[in-house]
Amino acid sequence: TFLDTPGHAAFSAMRARGANVTDLIVLVVAADDGMMPQTIECVNHAKASGASIIVAVNKCDLPAANPRRVREQMAEHGLAPDSADWGGDTLFVDVSAVKGEGIEKLLDAILLQAELLELKANPDRHAVGNVVESGMEQGGPIATVLVRKGTLKVGDIVICGQYYGKTRALIDENGTRMKQAEPSYALKLLGLNGVPEAGDEFNVVDNEKAARDLAEERGDTAHKEKLEGRIAGVTLENIFDSIDAVSAKILKVIIKTDTQGSCEAIVESLRKIESDKVSLDVIHSAVGTVSESDVNLAASSQAVILGFHTRVDKGAPDIAKHHGVQIKQYKIIYELVDEVKAAMAGLLDPEEKQVVIGTAEVRQIFPLSKGGVVAGCMVTDGRINRSKVRVMRGDKELHAGKVGTLRRFKDNVEVVRSGMECGIRVD
Repeated sequence: TFLDTPGHAAFSAMRARGANVTDLIVLVVAADDGMMPQTIECVNHAKASGASIIVAVNKCDLPAANPRRVREQMAEHGLAPDSADWGGDTLFVDVSAVKGEGIEKLLDAILLQAELLELKANPDRHAVGNVVESGMEQGGPIATVLVRKGTLKVGDIVICGQYYGKTRALIDENGTRMKQAEPSYALKLLGLNGVPEAGDEFNVVDNEKAARDLAEERGDTAHKEKLEGRIAGVTLENIFDSIDAVSAKILKVIIKTDTQGSCEAIVESLRKIESDKVSLDVIHSAVGTVSESDVNLAASSQAVILGFHTRVDKGAPDIAKHHGVQIKQYKIIYELVDEVKAAMAGLLDPEEKQVVIGTAEVRQIFPLSKGGVVAGCMVTDGRINRSKVRVMRGDKELHAGKVGTLRRFKDNVEVVRSGMECGIRVD
């Protein structure tokens, strides 16, 4: 199955998702233009995903074509050809899409690389895959999914992100309805009760109740993240929490600077940092502003963006906030290096944030015979549980404490959701 991710900069987010659901990447580079900024970005997405790369050097039929220059440029970015002259391990194939020249060689190279990678999947299990794109059409929510393992069948109960449903239809790229789809198939799935996020994993489960319960749990988490304003990502301050979570001792960073000299100096200084706790990986460095493409790359590879004497593009902060990507800016090189060094040594104070997980409106006060009061409340947003609470009147804080008692009618409960009444006693 081929996932086509266009080369234009506007499709950088789509390319980031594509690089994370593929086993093999065919990178098409024009023999006359050579490496463009989007080519470099795509190489970094590919490296971050761990996927193998085959370079197809296109337009070799043109008089201005220079395939050797393309190889030289790619070698400078760590993709040296697998020939005796170059000593690398990346397959290069010269092609002409217009004339059809070299296409058979490219297909042979793909099959050879796939054989070397020993790509296998078990079709005799519940299906697992990823959402490539999603949206709303006349028939309801629709998700374009790629099946990675198992066999997806019409009638299967699917959980995907915070949504679930019974698979009503499977439609291939030709509009043909299919009864099932085996590993590596990409097709449209109908039947979910909402539109999932591109990149979400889908799983087939045994029954609808299990899917509904898990979807509600994920929905609560998503709502909490929405209230907080961002998804938790890797930061310099929480790097060790992230390392414990993913069992990986690597701090990935993206460097954006105002000049090439500054960029080289910072990268060189960072690579000299020694740490027995965590290693550093500069996955991308370049001159220019912090762009949406940089944020997408950071999001897909769990990296931190470090800027030096540079601006942040208008749309980048919102995307960074959504994906939990940290952007830090500096004006002095040694401050940047010292802060990264301190982060790698675990010396930075962790970030602390108050997260509003729910709000309730006090409707009535009930005095208690033994003193104190219970507030009769209506939960208006999120959920209320036995955690810390602030009592507000307008913008003024009247009291801060902890939920001592939480009741629904006469029953003690652990959580009350939006739209429900409850009694709260605050300690």
